[in-house]
Amino acid sequence: MAKKHAHGSPWDRGSADSWYARPREPHWYPKGTYNGRCIPESEMSKQEIADYHAGYDANEEEGGKKDWG
Repeated sequence: MAKKHAHGSPWDRGSADSWYARPREPHWYPKGTYNGRCIPESEMSKQEIADYHAGYDANEEEGGKKDWG
């Protein structure tokens, strides 16, 4: 299991998806974002999925969004 806030971790990916206003789609990268194989939700543990949603929710609560402007 990756460290909670490590680059590519489930929490990191959830936070990034929220930041970029992408829909929730649990996934993560064990070797760092976009390095190696992406692990889809179907292969994630319950804890990894919960961590993804926690990262997404944390960014939603903070209100941070990419300014595409």
